[in-house]
Amino acid sequence: MPEEMKFFMYLLEFYAAYKNRKTGEVLAEWDSKGLTKKIYDNYWVYHTEAIENAYADIDNLLNTGKHAW
Repeated sequence: MPEEMKFFMYLLEFYAAYKNRKTGEVLAEWDSKGLTKKIYDNYWVYHTEAIENAYADIDNLLNTGKHAW
């Protein structure tokens, strides 16, 4: 399994826990807004920073459709 996929699964699980939601619900929301690939492809940024930065960016993507920075 590629490192990007391992990290994506980690990110999905921890983001869902951060939001106190089920992973399936979070993934369905990301899919419905067309953000799953964008989040997956941002591996090179997310895995080098604090996980809270990834959460902030994902929240901004969900709210505005754009990265936080």
